[in-house]
Amino acid sequence: MIAAPAITASFANSLITGIIGAIDVAGMAETGLLHHLLGSMFFDTEVVALVAVAVIVTVCRRLRERHWRELTQVRAVSEATQRVVLRPLPRRIGPLRVASVYLAAQEQALIGGDLYAAIRTSTGTRLIIGDVMGKGLTAIGDAALLLGAFREAAHRQAALPDLMAYLEHSVCWNLAEPTEADQAAECFITAAVIDIPDATPQMHMVTCGHPPPLLLHERQISTLRATRPAPPLGLGELTSPDYHVDTFPLEPGDLLLMYTDGVIEARDPRGAFYPLAERAGSRVRDSPQALIHHLRTDLLAHVGGHLSDDAAMIVLERTTGPTPNSSRSSRAPPRTDAERRLLKGTARCATCRLRQDGTACELCAHAAEKLLASEASALLGSPHERSPHPPRRPLGHRHRAAVLARRRGRNEHQ
Repeated sequence: MIAAPAITASFANSLITGIIGAIDVAGMAETGLLHHLLGSMFFDTEVVALVAVAVIVTVCRRLRERHWRELTQVRAVSEATQRVVLRPLPRRIGPLRVASVYLAAQEQALIGGDLYAAIRTSTGTRLIIGDVMGKGLTAIGDAALLLGAFREAAHRQAALPDLMAYLEHSVCWNLAEPTEADQAAECFITAAVIDIPDATPQMHMVTCGHPPPLLLHERQISTLRATRPAPPLGLGELTSPDYHVDTFPLEPGDLLLMYTDGVIEARDPRGAFYPLAERAGSRVRDSPQALIHHLRTDLLAHVGGHLSDDAAMIVLERTTGPTPNSSRSSRAPPRTDAERRLLKGTARCATCRLRQDGTACELCAHAAEKLLASEASALLGSPHERSPHPPRRPLGHRHRAAVLARRRGRNEHQ
Protein backbone atom coordinates (compact mmCIF):
# COMPACT_ATOMS: atom_id res chain seq x y z
CA MET A 1 0.00 0.00 0.00
CA ILE A 2 2.87 2.40 0.67
CA ALA A 3 3.97 2.21 -2.96
CA ALA A 4 0.59 3.26 -4.39
CA PRO A 5 1.13 7.08 -4.14
CA ALA A 6 4.63 6.81 -5.63
CA ILE A 7 3.39 4.74 -8.57
CA THR A 8 0.49 7.13 -9.16
CA ALA A 9 2.81 10.16 -9.19
CA SER A 10 4.76 8.68 -12.10
CA PHE A 11 1.85 9.10 -14.53
CA ALA A 12 -0.88 11.19 -12.84
CA ASN A 13 -1.07 14.80 -11.66
CA SER A 14 -0.77 16.04 -8.09
CA LEU A 15 -4.52 16.05 -7.45
CA ILE A 16 -4.96 12.39 -8.34
CA THR A 17 -1.79 11.52 -6.43
CA GLY A 18 -3.16 13.22 -3.31
CA ILE A 19 -6.49 11.45 -3.66
CA ILE A 20 -4.81 8.05 -4.02
CA GLY A 21 -2.65 8.80 -0.97
CA ALA A 22 -5.69 9.79 1.11
CA ILE A 23 -7.58 6.66 0.04
CA ASP A 24 -4.51 4.57 0.90
CA VAL A 25 -4.26 6.10 4.40
CA ALA A 26 -8.02 5.74 5.00
CA GLY A 27 -7.95 2.10 3.93
CA MET A 28 -5.04 1.34 6.22
CA ALA A 29 -6.79 3.08 9.13
CA GLU A 30 -9.96 1.07 8.49
CA THR A 31 -7.91 -2.12 8.46
CA GLY A 32 -6.47 -1.19 11.84
CA LEU A 33 -9.94 -0.56 13.27
CA LEU A 34 -11.32 -3.87 12.02
CA HIS A 35 -8.39 -5.90 13.38
CA HIS A 36 -7.93 -3.83 16.55
CA LEU A 37 -4.38 -2.86 15.57
CA LEU A 38 -4.62 0.83 16.40
CA GLY A 39 -2.40 1.77 19.31
CA SER A 40 0.27 -0.81 18.61
CA MET A 41 3.72 0.61 17.93
CA PHE A 42 4.26 -1.38 14.72
CA PHE A 43 0.94 -0.41 13.11
CA ASP A 44 1.16 3.24 14.13
CA THR A 45 4.63 3.41 12.58
CA GLU A 46 3.27 2.05 9.29
CA VAL A 47 0.45 4.63 9.29
CA VAL A 48 2.84 7.52 9.96
CA ALA A 49 5.21 6.27 7.25
CA LEU A 50 2.33 5.99 4.76
CA VAL A 51 1.12 9.53 5.53
CA ALA A 52 4.64 10.91 5.18
CA VAL A 53 5.20 9.15 1.84
CA ALA A 54 1.83 10.32 0.48
CA VAL A 55 2.47 13.94 1.50
CA ILE A 56 6.06 13.99 0.18
CA VAL A 57 5.11 12.39 -3.14
CA THR A 58 2.15 14.76 -3.62
CA VAL A 59 4.25 17.85 -2.83
CA CYS A 60 7.05 16.72 -5.15
CA ARG A 61 4.56 16.07 -7.92
CA ARG A 62 3.06 19.54 -7.38
CA LEU A 63 6.48 21.20 -7.55
CA ARG A 64 7.29 19.26 -10.70
CA GLU A 65 4.07 20.43 -12.36
CA ARG A 66 4.84 24.04 -11.42
CA HIS A 67 8.35 23.75 -12.80
CA TRP A 68 7.01 22.19 -16.01
CA ARG A 69 4.53 25.03 -16.50
CA GLU A 70 7.25 27.63 -16.02
CA LEU A 71 9.51 25.77 -18.44
CA THR A 72 6.71 25.61 -21.01
CA GLN A 73 6.12 29.35 -20.73
CA VAL A 74 9.83 30.08 -21.07
CA ARG A 75 10.05 27.84 -24.14
CA ALA A 76 7.03 29.53 -25.72
CA VAL A 77 8.53 32.98 -25.17
CA SER A 78 11.91 31.77 -26.44
CA GLU A 79 10.39 30.27 -29.58
CA ALA A 80 8.42 33.45 -30.29
CA THR A 81 11.54 35.56 -29.82
CA GLN A 82 13.64 33.33 -32.05
CA ARG A 83 11.01 33.35 -34.78
CA VAL A 84 10.93 37.16 -34.67
CA VAL A 85 14.72 37.27 -35.08
CA LEU A 86 14.80 34.66 -37.85
CA ARG A 87 11.51 34.96 -39.70
CA PRO A 88 10.49 31.93 -41.76
CA LEU A 89 10.82 32.54 -45.48
CA PRO A 90 7.58 32.43 -47.48
CA ARG A 91 7.20 29.73 -50.10
CA ARG A 92 6.63 32.31 -52.80
CA ILE A 93 8.61 35.56 -53.21
CA GLY A 94 7.75 37.31 -56.46
CA PRO A 95 8.71 34.97 -59.34
CA LEU A 96 10.70 32.72 -56.97
CA ARG A 97 9.66 29.54 -55.18
CA VAL A 98 11.59 29.26 -51.92
CA ALA A 99 12.24 26.54 -49.33
CA SER A 100 14.49 26.82 -46.29
CA VAL A 101 15.59 24.81 -43.27
CA TYR A 102 17.48 25.69 -40.10
CA LEU A 103 19.13 23.14 -37.83
CA ALA A 104 20.49 24.53 -34.54
CA ALA A 105 23.33 22.68 -32.86
CA GLN A 106 22.26 23.72 -29.35
CA GLU A 107 19.52 21.60 -27.85
CA GLN A 108 16.10 23.19 -27.23
CA ALA A 109 17.00 26.03 -29.62
CA LEU A 110 15.41 26.97 -32.92
CA ILE A 111 18.17 29.28 -34.14
CA GLY A 112 21.85 29.89 -33.47
CA GLY A 113 24.62 31.76 -35.22
CA ASP A 114 23.43 31.12 -38.79
CA LEU A 115 21.07 33.58 -40.45
CA TYR A 116 19.07 34.20 -43.61
CA ALA A 117 16.46 36.68 -44.80
CA ALA A 118 14.71 37.82 -47.99
CA ILE A 119 13.47 41.28 -48.95
CA ARG A 120 11.37 42.33 -51.94
CA THR A 121 12.45 45.47 -53.77
CA SER A 122 10.89 47.46 -56.60
CA THR A 123 12.94 45.51 -59.18
CA GLY A 124 13.48 42.07 -57.67
CA THR A 125 14.37 40.06 -54.57
CA ARG A 126 17.39 40.32 -52.31
CA LEU A 127 18.54 37.50 -50.03
CA ILE A 128 21.24 37.18 -47.41
CA ILE A 129 22.70 34.08 -45.81
CA GLY A 130 25.44 34.21 -43.23
CA ASP A 131 27.25 32.54 -40.36
CA VAL A 132 28.38 34.23 -37.15
CA MET A 133 31.60 33.07 -35.52
CA GLY A 134 30.71 30.95 -32.49
CA LYS A 135 27.34 29.78 -31.24
CA GLY A 136 24.97 30.25 -28.33
CA LEU A 137 23.31 33.45 -27.11
CA THR A 138 26.19 35.68 -28.23
CA ALA A 139 25.96 34.37 -31.78
CA ILE A 140 22.18 34.84 -31.76
CA GLY A 141 22.62 38.49 -30.77
CA ASP A 142 25.16 39.10 -33.53
CA ALA A 143 22.89 37.41 -36.07
CA ALA A 144 19.95 39.58 -34.97
CA LEU A 145 22.13 42.67 -35.42
CA LEU A 146 23.02 41.83 -39.02
CA LEU A 147 19.47 40.79 -39.91
CA GLY A 148 18.09 44.05 -38.58
CA ALA A 149 20.60 46.08 -40.59
CA PHE A 150 19.82 44.08 -43.76
CA ARG A 151 16.05 44.44 -43.42
CA GLU A 152 16.42 48.16 -42.85
CA ALA A 153 18.70 48.89 -45.80
CA ALA A 154 18.10 46.17 -48.41
CA HIS A 155 15.16 47.96 -50.02
CA ARG A 156 16.81 51.40 -49.89
CA GLN A 157 20.34 50.79 -51.14
CA ALA A 158 20.54 51.02 -54.93
CA ALA A 159 23.67 48.91 -55.52
CA LEU A 160 25.00 45.80 -53.81
CA PRO A 161 28.41 47.38 -52.96
CA ASP A 162 26.60 50.21 -51.15
CA LEU A 163 24.50 47.70 -49.25
CA MET A 164 27.56 45.67 -48.23
CA ALA A 165 29.37 48.81 -47.09
CA TYR A 166 26.35 49.70 -44.94
CA LEU A 167 26.29 46.22 -43.39
CA GLU A 168 30.04 46.35 -42.75
CA HIS A 169 29.68 49.72 -41.05
CA SER A 170 26.80 48.45 -38.87
CA VAL A 171 28.68 45.32 -37.83
CA CYS A 172 31.89 47.22 -37.00
CA TRP A 173 30.04 49.73 -34.83
CA ASN A 174 27.66 47.40 -33.01
CA LEU A 175 29.13 43.90 -33.01
CA ALA A 176 31.20 44.37 -29.83
CA GLU A 177 30.20 46.20 -26.66
CA PRO A 178 32.46 49.00 -25.37
CA THR A 179 33.55 46.76 -22.51
CA GLU A 180 34.55 44.02 -24.93
CA ALA A 181 37.15 45.92 -26.96
CA ASP A 182 39.63 43.09 -26.65
CA GLN A 183 37.18 40.67 -28.29
CA ALA A 184 36.01 43.02 -31.07
CA ALA A 185 38.71 41.86 -33.50
CA GLU A 186 37.72 38.22 -32.89
CA CYS A 187 34.11 38.67 -33.99
CA PHE A 188 33.19 38.38 -37.65
CA ILE A 189 30.33 37.21 -39.85
CA THR A 190 30.62 35.45 -43.19
CA ALA A 191 27.79 36.40 -45.53
CA ALA A 192 26.61 36.29 -49.12
CA VAL A 193 24.06 38.75 -50.51
CA ILE A 194 22.24 37.89 -53.74
CA ASP A 195 20.09 40.18 -55.86
CA ILE A 196 17.71 38.46 -58.30
CA PRO A 197 15.98 40.89 -60.69
CA ASP A 198 12.52 40.07 -61.98
CA ALA A 199 13.10 41.29 -65.53
CA THR A 200 16.29 39.41 -66.49
CA PRO A 201 17.20 35.69 -66.05
CA GLN A 202 20.29 36.31 -63.95
CA MET A 203 21.50 36.94 -60.41
CA HIS A 204 24.06 39.27 -58.84
CA MET A 205 26.14 38.17 -55.85
CA VAL A 206 28.60 39.65 -53.38
CA THR A 207 30.43 37.19 -51.14
CA CYS A 208 32.15 38.01 -47.87
CA GLY A 209 34.04 34.85 -46.98
CA HIS A 210 30.94 32.66 -47.32
CA PRO A 211 30.79 29.23 -49.04
CA PRO A 212 29.74 29.54 -52.71
CA PRO A 213 26.17 28.56 -53.65
CA LEU A 214 25.32 25.70 -56.00
CA LEU A 215 23.37 26.09 -59.25
CA LEU A 216 21.32 23.13 -60.51
CA HIS A 217 20.70 23.63 -64.24
CA GLU A 218 19.44 20.93 -66.62
CA ARG A 219 20.60 17.96 -64.53
CA GLN A 220 23.99 19.57 -64.01
CA ILE A 221 25.33 21.16 -60.84
CA SER A 222 27.93 23.91 -60.76
CA THR A 223 29.57 25.96 -58.03
CA LEU A 224 29.15 29.74 -58.31
CA ARG A 225 32.52 30.94 -57.04
CA ALA A 226 33.17 34.64 -56.56
CA THR A 227 36.01 36.07 -58.60
CA ARG A 228 37.08 38.50 -55.88
CA PRO A 229 35.48 37.58 -52.53
CA ALA A 230 35.56 40.23 -49.81
CA PRO A 231 36.66 39.55 -46.21
CA PRO A 232 34.01 38.62 -43.64
CA LEU A 233 31.88 41.39 -42.17
CA GLY A 234 33.43 42.92 -39.09
CA LEU A 235 37.00 42.81 -40.44
CA GLY A 236 36.67 45.79 -42.76
CA GLU A 237 38.65 48.04 -40.43
CA LEU A 238 41.66 45.75 -40.80
CA THR A 239 41.57 45.86 -44.63
CA SER A 240 40.09 47.94 -47.44
CA PRO A 241 37.33 45.67 -48.76
CA ASP A 242 36.37 45.79 -52.42
CA TYR A 243 32.83 44.50 -52.84
CA HIS A 244 32.92 43.03 -56.34
CA VAL A 245 29.58 42.02 -57.88
CA ASP A 246 29.53 38.72 -59.77
CA THR A 247 26.74 37.99 -62.25
CA PHE A 248 25.52 34.46 -63.04
CA PRO A 249 22.65 33.16 -65.19
CA LEU A 250 19.50 32.03 -63.39
CA GLU A 251 16.97 30.83 -65.93
CA PRO A 252 13.41 29.63 -65.31
CA GLY A 253 13.48 26.14 -63.84
CA ASP A 254 16.96 26.51 -62.33
CA LEU A 255 17.51 25.73 -58.66
CA LEU A 256 19.86 27.79 -56.50
CA LEU A 257 21.13 26.18 -53.29
CA MET A 258 22.64 28.42 -50.60
CA TYR A 259 24.04 26.99 -47.37
CA THR A 260 26.33 27.63 -44.41
CA ASP A 261 29.56 25.89 -43.49
CA GLY A 262 27.75 23.80 -40.90
CA VAL A 263 26.37 21.73 -43.78
CA ILE A 264 29.57 20.97 -45.69
CA GLU A 265 31.63 20.55 -42.48
CA ALA A 266 29.26 18.01 -40.93
CA ARG A 267 31.08 14.71 -40.32
CA ASP A 268 29.87 11.16 -39.99
CA PRO A 269 31.21 8.81 -37.24
CA ARG A 270 34.18 7.95 -39.49
CA GLY A 271 35.11 11.64 -39.93
CA ALA A 272 34.00 12.03 -43.56
CA PHE A 273 32.48 15.40 -44.57
CA TYR A 274 28.97 15.63 -45.92
CA PRO A 275 29.07 15.57 -49.77
CA LEU A 276 26.49 18.30 -50.40
CA ALA A 277 27.16 18.73 -54.14
CA GLU A 278 26.93 14.99 -54.75
CA ARG A 279 23.72 14.55 -52.75
CA ALA A 280 22.07 17.62 -54.28
CA GLY A 281 23.15 16.69 -57.80
CA SER A 282 21.16 13.47 -57.64
CA ARG A 283 17.92 15.42 -57.01
CA VAL A 284 18.07 18.12 -59.67
CA ARG A 285 14.54 17.36 -60.85
CA ASP A 286 12.96 17.96 -57.44
CA SER A 287 11.02 21.01 -56.33
CA PRO A 288 12.57 23.32 -53.71
CA GLN A 289 10.43 21.80 -50.94
CA ALA A 290 11.28 18.23 -51.93
CA LEU A 291 14.99 18.99 -52.28
CA ILE A 292 15.27 20.76 -48.93
CA HIS A 293 13.38 17.92 -47.20
CA HIS A 294 15.68 15.33 -48.76
CA LEU A 295 18.86 17.23 -47.81
CA ARG A 296 17.67 17.74 -44.23
CA THR A 297 16.88 14.06 -43.74
CA ASP A 298 20.10 12.95 -45.43
CA LEU A 299 22.26 15.40 -43.45
CA LEU A 300 20.88 14.25 -40.08
CA ALA A 301 21.34 10.62 -41.11
CA HIS A 302 24.94 11.39 -42.11
CA VAL A 303 25.86 12.85 -38.70
CA GLY A 304 23.85 10.37 -36.66
CA GLY A 305 21.07 12.74 -35.66
CA HIS A 306 23.08 15.52 -33.94
CA LEU A 307 25.01 18.37 -35.53
CA SER A 308 28.11 19.90 -33.94
CA ASP A 309 27.50 23.28 -35.63
CA ASP A 310 24.48 25.26 -36.77
CA ALA A 311 23.38 24.55 -40.34
CA ALA A 312 21.08 26.46 -42.69
CA MET A 313 20.04 25.89 -46.30
CA ILE A 314 17.92 27.82 -48.81
CA VAL A 315 16.69 26.46 -52.12
CA LEU A 316 14.98 28.77 -54.61
CA GLU A 317 13.64 28.24 -58.12
CA ARG A 318 12.89 30.88 -60.72
CA THR A 319 9.50 30.34 -62.33
CA THR A 320 8.15 31.49 -65.68
CA GLY A 321 5.10 33.21 -64.18
CA PRO A 322 4.50 36.93 -64.61
CA THR A 323 6.05 39.28 -62.11
CA PRO A 324 3.81 41.21 -59.73
CA ASN A 325 4.79 44.55 -61.32
CA SER A 326 3.83 43.49 -64.84
CA SER A 327 0.10 43.47 -64.12
CA ARG A 328 -0.04 46.87 -62.43
CA SER A 329 0.38 48.94 -65.58
CA SER A 330 -3.17 48.18 -66.75
CA ARG A 331 -4.81 49.03 -63.45
CA ALA A 332 -6.14 52.35 -62.28
CA PRO A 333 -4.47 54.02 -59.30
CA PRO A 334 -5.81 52.72 -55.98
CA ARG A 335 -8.59 54.78 -54.49
CA THR A 336 -8.13 56.61 -51.24
CA ASP A 337 -10.53 56.27 -48.31
CA ALA A 338 -12.08 59.66 -49.11
CA GLU A 339 -12.66 58.64 -52.74
CA ARG A 340 -14.28 55.34 -51.74
CA ARG A 341 -16.60 57.14 -49.29
CA LEU A 342 -17.47 59.69 -51.97
CA LEU A 343 -18.47 57.05 -54.53
CA LYS A 344 -20.50 55.12 -51.95
CA GLY A 345 -22.30 58.30 -50.88
CA THR A 346 -21.12 58.08 -47.26
CA ALA A 347 -18.89 61.18 -47.45
CA ARG A 348 -21.72 63.72 -47.23
CA CYS A 349 -21.12 67.41 -46.68
CA ALA A 350 -23.32 69.75 -44.64
CA THR A 351 -25.39 70.66 -47.69
CA CYS A 352 -26.04 67.00 -48.54
CA ARG A 353 -27.27 66.27 -45.01
CA LEU A 354 -29.80 69.12 -45.21
CA ARG A 355 -31.55 67.55 -48.22
CA GLN A 356 -34.71 65.62 -47.43
CA ASP A 357 -34.47 63.22 -50.38
CA GLY A 358 -30.99 62.01 -49.37
CA THR A 359 -29.34 62.89 -52.70
CA ALA A 360 -25.90 64.45 -52.99
CA CYS A 361 -25.38 68.12 -53.67
CA GLU A 362 -24.04 69.45 -56.97
CA LEU A 363 -20.45 69.71 -55.75
CA CYS A 364 -20.33 66.12 -54.43
CA ALA A 365 -21.99 64.72 -57.55
CA HIS A 366 -19.60 66.66 -59.78
CA ALA A 367 -16.58 65.40 -57.80
CA ALA A 368 -17.77 61.78 -58.10
CA GLU A 369 -18.26 62.17 -61.87
CA LYS A 370 -14.77 63.61 -62.28
CA LEU A 371 -13.28 60.76 -60.23
CA LEU A 372 -14.97 58.09 -62.37
CA ALA A 373 -13.93 59.89 -65.56
CA SER A 374 -10.29 60.05 -64.46
CA GLU A 375 -10.26 56.33 -63.60
CA ALA A 376 -11.82 55.46 -66.96
CA SER A 377 -9.20 57.47 -68.82
CA ALA A 378 -6.43 55.76 -66.86
CA LEU A 379 -7.76 52.32 -67.79
CA LEU A 380 -7.94 53.18 -71.51
CA GLY A 381 -4.19 53.66 -71.71
CA SER A 382 -4.26 55.79 -74.93
CA PRO A 383 -2.61 59.23 -74.80
CA HIS A 384 -5.44 60.68 -76.97
CA GLU A 385 -8.09 59.46 -74.57
CA ARG A 386 -6.39 60.60 -71.40
CA SER A 387 -7.20 63.97 -69.93
CA PRO A 388 -4.32 66.46 -70.18
CA HIS A 389 -5.05 67.56 -66.65
CA PRO A 390 -4.39 65.47 -63.53
CA PRO A 391 -7.40 63.74 -61.99
CA ARG A 392 -9.37 65.98 -59.70
CA ARG A 393 -9.49 64.87 -56.10
CA PRO A 394 -12.78 65.16 -54.17
CA LEU A 395 -13.25 68.36 -52.25
CA GLY A 396 -13.06 68.33 -48.49
CA HIS A 397 -15.96 69.41 -46.27
CA ARG A 398 -14.43 72.79 -45.44
CA HIS A 399 -13.57 73.47 -49.07
CA ARG A 400 -17.10 72.62 -50.21
CA ALA A 401 -18.61 74.82 -47.51
CA ALA A 402 -16.39 77.72 -48.58
CA VAL A 403 -17.39 77.31 -52.25
CA LEU A 404 -21.09 77.20 -51.34
CA ALA A 405 -20.72 80.32 -49.20
CA ARG A 406 -19.08 82.20 -52.07
CA ARG A 407 -21.84 81.12 -54.45
CA ARG A 408 -24.58 82.25 -52.04
CA GLY A 409 -22.81 85.58 -51.68
CA ARG A 410 -22.70 86.11 -55.44
CA ASN A 411 -26.43 85.21 -55.78
CA GLU A 412 -27.45 87.62 -53.04
CA HIS A 413 -25.29 90.37 -54.58
CA GLN A 414 -26.97 89.88 -57.93
